[in-house]
This record gives sequence, C-alpha cells and structure tokens, in this order.
Amino acid sequence: SMMSFSQTTFRRLATGVSGALLIILSMTPPAIAQKLATLEVVVGGNPAGITIPVSTNLDGITHVAVDELALHKIEGSKRTAVPFQVNNGRERTLTWLVSDKEKSQRFELTRASKPSGASGVKTVERDGALVLAAGNKELLSYNFEVMKPPAGVNEVFGRSGFIHPLRSPKGHVLTRIQPPDHYHHYGVWNPWTHALYDGDTVDFWNLNARQGTVRFANFLSVINGEVFGEYSAIHDHIAFKNGKENTAIRELQTVRVYAPQDNYYIADITVDMNIPGKPVRLLEYRYGGLGWRATEQWTKENSRVLTSEGKTRKDADGSIARWCIVDGTVDGENAGIVMMSYPTNYNHPEPLRIWPENANRNRGDMFANFSPTKNKDWQLDPGENYVLKYRFIVFDGQFSKEQAEAAWQAFASPPIVKVSKN
Repeated sequence: SMMSFSQTTFRRLATGVSGALLIILSMTPPAIAQKLATLEVVVGGNPAGITIPVSTNLDGITHVAVDELALHKIEGSKRTAVPFQVNNGRERTLTWLVSDKEKSQRFELTRASKPSGASGVKTVERDGALVLAAGNKELLSYNFEVMKPPAGVNEVFGRSGFIHPLRSPKGHVLTRIQPPDHYHHYGVWNPWTHALYDGDTVDFWNLNARQGTVRFANFLSVINGEVFGEYSAIHDHIAFKNGKENTAIRELQTVRVYAPQDNYYIADITVDMNIPGKPVRLLEYRYGGLGWRATEQWTKENSRVLTSEGKTRKDADGSIARWCIVDGTVDGENAGIVMMSYPTNYNHPEPLRIWPENANRNRGDMFANFSPTKNKDWQLDPGENYVLKYRFIVFDGQFSKEQAEAAWQAFASPPIVKVSKN
C-alpha cells in the first residue's frame, strides 16, 4: 500500500508548528498590522516578462505563527496583498512570486490576520497518482503506483515513479507513456542506462534488459499552498542480481509546481541521490538521467528544438546546453517546455540527447534528455549526496530564445531579498 500516513498527516508534517509555540503565541494577541520587516527584492538580468519565485529565511525575521502574518507589495501609498507560503524545513522559508520586469520591489511583512489568498496549487490522490492542480486545471500527475504495460506486452515493462500527463496551462498533454516503439518510456522520468555496481553493469532504463528498474518507495512529504504545490518521493533504483534485488541508488525526487500565470507555469525538479551500499559508477552512455518523451502529436514537421547555444533539432543531439526549448503543435495550438539545467549540476552545461529528425521510421517523434553522463562517467560513493536541479517552464503559445535566456539567468541567480527589520 502506498501510504502509512494520511494526506492530513502529511499536511500537518508539512505545515506543522509545535503545539507549545502555538499556545505561547496565542496568549499574545497580535496588534493591528504591526510591521515586522521591509523586504526589498532586487531582480538582476534582463526580464523574461514572467513571474518568478523568491524566498527568504522567515526565522531570521520573526517567530510569529504563519496565520498571523500578512505580506503586502508597497508602491508609493498603494498596498497590495500578496499570496505567500511558508514551508518548514530545518528553518521556515517564506516564498512568494515577483515580476521579473521590475528591478527593485518593496514588500512589507506585518503581524496581522493573514488575508485569504489565491487558491494556489493543490494535490489530490486519484487512481494511483498524485495530481497537482490549480483551481479546476490539472497541471501534472505523478504516478506512484505501478502502471502496467498494455495488454499482451510483457509485464517487465510496468513501472512507477514518473510524471504523466504533464499539461500546458490550457490543458494540452505534452507527455506520452508506453509508446509501442519504446514501452519503457514514461512521460518525464529519471533512470540511468549504464551503471557499474558490485562488479556488473546495470541498466535501470531499458526494462526489458531485466537488469534493474526504478520504483516508488514512499512519499516523504506532500504540500499544498497558495504559491506552490510540492511532493517529495523516494525512488529506489533496484539492481537485479543472482535472483536478488538490491537498492543501488536511493533517490529523493522533489517536484514543486508554482501557481500558473497567464500562459505558463514553473515546475522545479530536484533529484537528490545517495548510495545506501556499494559505490555506483554511472558510465558514459549516449542517454540517461532526466528524460521526456513528448506527445505523439509531435513529429519533425510540427515541433522544434532550440538550445542556449543556438542548436536546433538538426544538430542539438550531443551538444551541451544550459537550457533547451522543445515545443510544437498540439491540438492545433503551440505549446511546449523550456528545460533548464542548474549551474551546480554535474557536467553543466549538460550534454543533450535529442532524437534526430529521422527518429522512429523517419516520423521524427520527440524525445529530449539532459544527460550528464553522455560524455563522461560519474562516480557516486556512499556517504555523499548528489544533487541535480532542473526548472521546466511549461507554456502555451511561444517562448523566445531571449525569454528563455533571461528565465535561465533568474533560475541560476535568483532575486536577492534584502531584509530590514523594524
């Protein structure tokens, strides 16, 4: 069974503050809109014309409970309430969204009753998937139960721990699973193809090789909120050997989806890997890592690729990139994703695996993959944590190379928050 905790318990874990602290705070009724701090947000780079997330450590400002906080944008004498979210890790982090068009923006954090804010992003469990939705718009589904292959296809092709469908803000489905040409392709997923483990090579990607697989193990957290929805799922990369199953890599995959704006939304994917037993060497191979099998509606005729280095579908494969736009016509309209690699990722700017135009009997189906081990090995040792961070901007309409570059700069160097406490 999937859960040892109910969603309610998760929510409590995700947003809980200790009872004692709540009691102490409730004994001191808040003053009317007592100003706690001014937050000046400085946005660098060129604007992409989008709204981007900013965060700051809330514990460094105040220990007031979340439901006694309000955030306002200050423009002259105008005060506008701004949706915000606080998540509790080792420290409480305050997160909200700002326009990248304004270089300097001022916000005030006050002690006051929190205004009822935007609906944000909510999660709901349905048919073995965790669905992230904004209002009545479903954005993406994370499949935690094993998806069986189509009837008549070998059971070995079933797997869990992948994203499908991933939709544009208008609802166009941009992913595909279990295509007859590659039954092991699962929307957006993150296996490694060629690994050295315990003296043998293991393929976690090509399931029919029967050397390994990747499985959902549990949720660490599921968060709903006015600014973003998020899940953290544990994936076990299992190596089959001598009739036994060993967890070679334990991965924590965190997917945070920010509230959609007019024609796009941001999804941040963070992969933390550690090695529970023997070392793993991810061997140089032409693909592996975070992959995306795109909608069956896309062919070489109606889809395109453009990378940060100016490469297109014709020459992107094997090139390195900080970002890559993949888009095309779906249901008669243009939609797509800007895939971005974070500067601290292994082998950044990362090599790309992009299917050439003649893929699948010259139809030109689309598969895109940031593949850090495409041109060199990666040694993973026990006791270390290996992190890969990606940002997807999922859009309807068009996203220009200038916008993509500006958006990547904001991902690589997020806005600075200067805090003045009162």
